[in-house]
Amino acid sequence: MDLLAGKGSYASQSLQTYIETTNSQLYLHITVYDPMVQKHLESLQNRYGTGMELGQLERLTNLLLVEGLTDIQQKEHDVMQIEATKGMRNVAKKIPLEKLFLPLSKVSIPPRISVTVGVAGIGKSTLVKLFVCMWAKGEVNKDIIFVLPLTFRELNTYEKLSAERLIRSAFPHITEPSFISNGTARILLILDGLDEFKTPLDFSNTVVCTDPKKEIQVDSLITNIIRGNLFREASIWVTSRPTAASQIPGGLVDRMTEIRGFGAVEIKDFLDQMFLENKDLSSQVLGQIKANRSLYTMCTVPAFCWISGSSMGYFLKNSTDQSQEMTTVPKTLSEIYSYYFKMALSSDWQEKQKETPRIEQAINNSKKIIGNLGRLAFYGLLKRKYVFYEQDMKAYGIDLSSLQGSLCSRMLLKEEMQFSTVYYFSHLTLQEFLAATYYYASAKRAIFDLFTESGMSWPKFGFLNHFKNAVQRSLQSEDGQLDIFVRFLSGLLSPQVNKLLSGWLLLKDEHNSFRSHVISFLQSCLNTDYVISSRTVNVMQCLYEVQHMELAKTVEEAMKNESLAGMLTPVNCSALAYLLQVSDVCTEETNLSNCLTYNICKSLLSQLLFCSNLRLDNNKFKDNVMELLGSVLSVKDCQIQKMSLAENQISNKGAKALARSLMVNRSLMVLDLRSNAIGPTGAKALADALKINQVLLSLNLQNNVIKEDGAKFLAEALLTNHKLTTLHLQKNSIGPQGAKKIAEALKQNGNLRELILSSNCVGDTGSVALAEALRVNHSLTTLDLQSNSISNAGVTALTGALRSNRGLISLNLRENSISQEGAGDSQCSAR
Repeated sequence: MDLLAGKGSYASQSLQTYIETTNSQLYLHITVYDPMVQKHLESLQNRYGTGMELGQLERLTNLLLVEGLTDIQQKEHDVMQIEATKGMRNVAKKIPLEKLFLPLSKVSIPPRISVTVGVAGIGKSTLVKLFVCMWAKGEVNKDIIFVLPLTFRELNTYEKLSAERLIRSAFPHITEPSFISNGTARILLILDGLDEFKTPLDFSNTVVCTDPKKEIQVDSLITNIIRGNLFREASIWVTSRPTAASQIPGGLVDRMTEIRGFGAVEIKDFLDQMFLENKDLSSQVLGQIKANRSLYTMCTVPAFCWISGSSMGYFLKNSTDQSQEMTTVPKTLSEIYSYYFKMALSSDWQEKQKETPRIEQAINNSKKIIGNLGRLAFYGLLKRKYVFYEQDMKAYGIDLSSLQGSLCSRMLLKEEMQFSTVYYFSHLTLQEFLAATYYYASAKRAIFDLFTESGMSWPKFGFLNHFKNAVQRSLQSEDGQLDIFVRFLSGLLSPQVNKLLSGWLLLKDEHNSFRSHVISFLQSCLNTDYVISSRTVNVMQCLYEVQHMELAKTVEEAMKNESLAGMLTPVNCSALAYLLQVSDVCTEETNLSNCLTYNICKSLLSQLLFCSNLRLDNNKFKDNVMELLGSVLSVKDCQIQKMSLAENQISNKGAKALARSLMVNRSLMVLDLRSNAIGPTGAKALADALKINQVLLSLNLQNNVIKEDGAKFLAEALLTNHKLTTLHLQKNSIGPQGAKKIAEALKQNGNLRELILSSNCVGDTGSVALAEALRVNHSLTTLDLQSNSISNAGVTALTGALRSNRGLISLNLRENSISQEGAGDSQCSAR
């Protein structure tokens, strides 16, 4: 106290000396640690701003909590993922951004490794910026002392690094990196954009490094950080496109989240913001996009919504000039991107009302840079390179001073890093479009394989040979790397795109020389023996881009008329697989009744996966097909909500296969198995599944042969199942004992709303038992006992129960052995 009462600098020095000698940790906090934290906060605020312009985006502040990557996320191009899943993910759980690094329960611990995935353009970097701004303002995770945001774009500039030099280089104001590396303070290290890293991560062969001062290869540094050999006490947050995220072994990931895309309201709001001063134009753009199911699905991605909205707005503003070529609404990807490209070249934008420069002048000023950018885009695509540096630009002959024009500002973005400048295409699909324009132009004169940058290959002459080479390479790709590239390449041969870009990138009507040959070649790629993959579907997409839809239209018309039977050749199956993704005919219900065989069904499995309402009646399916469908229902990607398998030839073995899938499935709510050959053991398997499954709402087993034992098994399931609301058991040879078991279950089950037992043999014994259940069960609203050999005794019991029952709305007792007296009792009860 005497020390604290002192005055002046002497007293201050004395206090400092006292703390230093008695509590070294407190001394370090006061003199080094706290000032360093303050400087770090100021640095982040200068770098990221306040985040006010980001707002509180609900889809970013509430992430989807997922259990891991699905098969399609690991294997397919981003665009194929969006198209196949209709832009939606079947995930029930969400996690608020402020809880992203907190335990999920009182007994769990905070995650060390968190991974957030999302397709290109969904907003991963925006999410990181939003979180950093919220943390800097003290709104989230106040227990974290240092948030250290890094991008893989920055890491690409290094060959070797130590853990401590990584911190010193990225955050020079952190003068004591040992605070970070030794776990003195809780830190969050953010690694944004794994998909942009120059080197694949190899977790199998990386040498272990635990020394934070030792310099190692950057990719080894990252794997050691993720493994916990370095920054052991730190929380690590990695963001990535899904395919790149699959490099990280699932066993190392403690929490995986996903950024969801736009919903319908958000698409509208986004377009309203784009056309803030022209609400009519915004409404027109939305109307045109909604009319095209494929484009509307793609617009769940903000970046694509921007490109589509810009292109459609540009079209609508200029379509009134009938002398122009812009009189057909853009429908294909190639048309959308051609309009976007044309808009960029002509310096036209929705907020600019000035006169558009002459197109000829734009061409003359831009042709060279378009060619060089296209070459950069193409070879970058082949190398999976999406971020470019000054040396890359110069290597491809791009004059950095020429990147100021309208074209570049809309196609290519520039970001100043701490030690370098990076360039990247504003969306992956723009890189693919420019790559296709380069390949198209080069293929007309190239004499060597364009996929070999050195030019050393066997001679390859003529556009068609180069086109075939591109498609064949696409078909051989396991992850769809070239899928969108070959779509654009095909689209450049369409009449509409030629009209749009002739004089710019294309020669007028030159497509006429190649188009018919290209169409024939693409169709020949579909002549597989019922082997349909995402690559096959992409060939159909290529035919759509080149505006040849006769094949798809024929199959679609047959779907409408329910006349597919006998016409599903391998080629038509490819068209059907494509239509399952894009056709409006499949929006409400996908009806594939009376047209499928085992082989055809097997070939379509990857497409059936994403049909929400699937009708497969009267296909003569046997148990082996149920094994196939069970495998579909078992995968994480499955989005089937309703499935009808009525009037097939499913027996106990098939029912068991379906039951196994129901134990893990989280999407199916309605299953219709009426008119099959399922017996008691099949019913037992389904009942066992119902004890675990908490998703299925309706099960229809009408006209099977489950008998008394089957009814007993299902009754046991009703004791524990809390989701099933509808159960159809008519025509199943169920007698009094089966009805009694069901009645006992109804006394405890409070979820079942509809029970159909018509055309069985429950008799008076069964109906008396059901009547007793109705005295205590007030949740059942419909009970159908038509044609069940019930006499007056049974009716009397039921009508007596109705006097105290408060829930039943419908009781069907038609076609029973009821006298006039019994009928009178039931009428009195009804009154």
